Parts: sequence; structure tokens; C-alpha cells
Amino acid sequence: MNAASLLEKLVSTPSVSKEEGALADFLQDLLASHGAEVHRSGHNLWFEVGAKSGNGAPRLLLNTHLDTVPPCAGWQGDPFAPQWRNGRLHGLGANDAKGCLAAMTLTAIQLLERKPAQGTAVFAFTAEEEIGGKGIATILDQLGTQDGAIVGEPTGLQVCVAQRGMLVLRCTAKGDAAHAAHAHALGAANAIHRAARDIAKLDALRFEPHPLLGETRAQVTVIQGGKARNQVPDACEFFVDLRTTPNLDHEALAASIAKDLESDTAIHSGRYLPKATDPAHPLVRAALAATGRKGPVGSATTSDWAYLGDIPAVKIGPGDTHRSHRADEYLTLAELEAGIAFYSALVPAFLKEAVHV
Repeated sequence: MNAASLLEKLVSTPSVSKEEGALADFLQDLLASHGAEVHRSGHNLWFEVGAKSGNGAPRLLLNTHLDTVPPCAGWQGDPFAPQWRNGRLHGLGANDAKGCLAAMTLTAIQLLERKPAQGTAVFAFTAEEEIGGKGIATILDQLGTQDGAIVGEPTGLQVCVAQRGMLVLRCTAKGDAAHAAHAHALGAANAIHRAARDIAKLDALRFEPHPLLGETRAQVTVIQGGKARNQVPDACEFFVDLRTTPNLDHEALAASIAKDLESDTAIHSGRYLPKATDPAHPLVRAALAATGRKGPVGSATTSDWAYLGDIPAVKIGPGDTHRSHRADEYLTLAELEAGIAFYSALVPAFLKEAVHV
């Protein structure tokens, strides 16, 4: 199966989060037909190519996701019926991240036909990345130790060595319920007014910037308060979204913000940790050499990298992050072929260099 036809097949097989079963079935059968010993848990697939575990050989994880977001409005045609137009394949997931999936699959098939001389490539194609990383998080302990990881996301084959995390705070301003006509006379505190003061403080907050990702800014995304138009509200709840950088600790950041606010503040979600890899790491050097780029970049979006712990990783793949989650999403054939060439060059290059580290 060539690159174009494989991408078509992947895109034409619907795999919205939690519905990746048919795509997992197809890939499991395809890879098994080329000699892979494919393991499966739910809709997650993984297999190894190269030296057997336990001999001290280096191991490189290549991970991308099977799932897509649901189709949005505005598609010119059926998002599950991919169409080639001027060298572009339009279809749901073509860019995010079935281009990476196709490129990694074909790289794996190449390696199965001629196993790497040194080390092991571990491939993990996982589910539910778009709704919280529940796929990779459930199988990571079954993948063994890793000396490095490649996370397949559309980056234009730019080598991303840092990505933002996500910290969501739930803030509750408290006040005194009272008739709106008597609020001033009674000295009743208005919870919405307190929340408004806190929201203004949040808008003015500045945090230490990251050299590749810039600064983190607080964004209030949901607010709810009040029960009647003639009653002073005794509570107002709002949520704050912070796209964090690797130089900021979630717990410390939340505590610092809480000190500045009148509202009670708690961490609603902090599991998406920001990540970074030393630009001098052999994996980064190998990735830059394979792409011919002079230096790494940062990524504003999160990914399954957030769940890989301390494994040195880079996020990289064919496509453009700005096309993701949009109508008429596409990937070009040239981008796909470049992605295959990159992964195919990087795996043996890193495994060879890691032997001597």
C-alpha cells in the first residue's frame, strides 16, 4: 500500500474519540501481515521492531493518536469521504494526526522488512488523545523503558522541544444574599462584583516567560452567578484557563494566584503538564539533522507528550497545526512523503547515536 492510498484509507475510516475500533482493527491486521507482533488494549495498539528488550540496547518510542475530533460545520463535502484536490487530501483527521499515523505506519513497515541494526523502535498508536490522553496513559507502563520519544503531531516538521500545559482553576466568589433595593443599606457584599474585581486582577497578571513559548496569560472562560434579577448574588463561580510553560509549576502557580484573589481558588484540572527537552539532547540533535533545520521551536498546543513523564521527547510530524480542528482540513502528498522520509531517517540515526551516549 503506497502513502497516498494508506492516508486515504485512514481518513475514510471514522475514528472520532472513543470510536477508534475500526481503525485499530485495520492497522492491527495490516501490521501483523508485515510480521509485527501487535499488542492491543481497548483501541490502543503497540509493537516493537528491532533488538529484544533486556540487552541494554537503546529504545525509541514513536507515538501518535488514532482519534479525531467530531466534524465541525462548514465542510464542502463529506468529512469521512476524503478527496484529493490539487495534491491535497481533504478529510477529517488528514492533518491531525492521520498524516503522522500514515508516516509512522509506513516507517514501521520499512523497519519490519529490515530491522534496525542497533536498538529498538517501539510504536504506540493510541486512542482518546483528543479528549484527555486516556489512551497513552493506560498503556505506558506496558511499553517498557524508553531513551527517547517522538510524538507525532502536525508541526510542519519543525522540531518542537517544548509544549504548553494546561492548568484550569475554579474560583468561587462569595457574597451576601439580599434584596437588590436594600443591598447598600445592609452592606451586602455582591459576589459578582467580587468576581469582577478578581477577573480584572487576572487580566493584569504577568508570569515569567519561556524562551521558546513566551508568556502565560490567564483567560476566564466560563462564569456563572446570580439567581434572580432583583437579588444580590451570594455566589459567583468562574473558571480560569492558563496555558502554562515548563518554567512554571502548576501547584506553585495556583497558590500564587490564590493569594491575589478574593475568591476561593482550587485546581480544577492540572494533569496536562508543560514539557521540555534539553535542546542539546541526542534526540534533538538527531531530529534537527534529519530535517536540516538550524534550531528547535516551541508548541502552543498540548499532546500525549504530557503523559510521558521524564522521557526526553520531541513533538514533530507532517502537516500544519493551524489546519487542525477546522473544516476542510487537509494534508499534501508532499508533506506526507517528507514525514515518511523524516521518521525513516531519524529512527536509525538516534538508535545508533544512543548506543554511544
